[in-house]
Amino acid sequence: MEKAELRKKYLKLRQSLSETEVDDLSIKIANKALQLPIWDKTYYHIFLAISEKKEVNTEFLLHILQGKDKSICIPKADFTTYEMQHILLQENTPIKVSEYGIPEPVEGITISPSKFDVVFVPLLAFDTFGNRVGYGKGFYDRFLAQCRPDCIKIGLSFFSAEEKILNENIDFPLNSSITPQKIYTF
Repeated sequence: MEKAELRKKYLKLRQSLSETEVDDLSIKIANKALQLPIWDKTYYHIFLAISEKKEVNTEFLLHILQGKDKSICIPKADFTTYEMQHILLQENTPIKVSEYGIPEPVEGITISPSKFDVVFVPLLAFDTFGNRVGYGKGFYDRFLAQCRPDCIKIGLSFFSAEEKILNENIDFPLNSSITPQKIYTF
């Protein structure tokens, strides 16, 4: 399928999930993440879920990272430049839902993309080659292009991989994707 079709398909599939299903599947994804060899790293980037879009609830992964005393950053999107700032999450970091429904830090210490060891990436769909389909604005493509080549990029999805995404312009490829049932490695 092509990216536009995949976006429609997976937005519809996610909307069919109940809040309880979203949380149950998100917990399974967080538990699967514990199987990855990433926990000796220092700087982690994680998105905060847009609940209206029924994204993977990253709160459970966030608790794991905090429990392991990791340095965690969360993004703040600028819809005029389609760039993101990466703010260090601290106890006193104020979080506010933006006009786009995105929970974001109001302010804080900005961290350079070159610092990140691991990035958890939101997505709508991915294929067996590690290609992903996002919302189409390119925020994560621009961000991931600024990360170090050895940065580990991990997609989070409620659904299994598509065989192949049929577009020339694919989003920045992943190293792994975690679903409730399986870890895909590319």
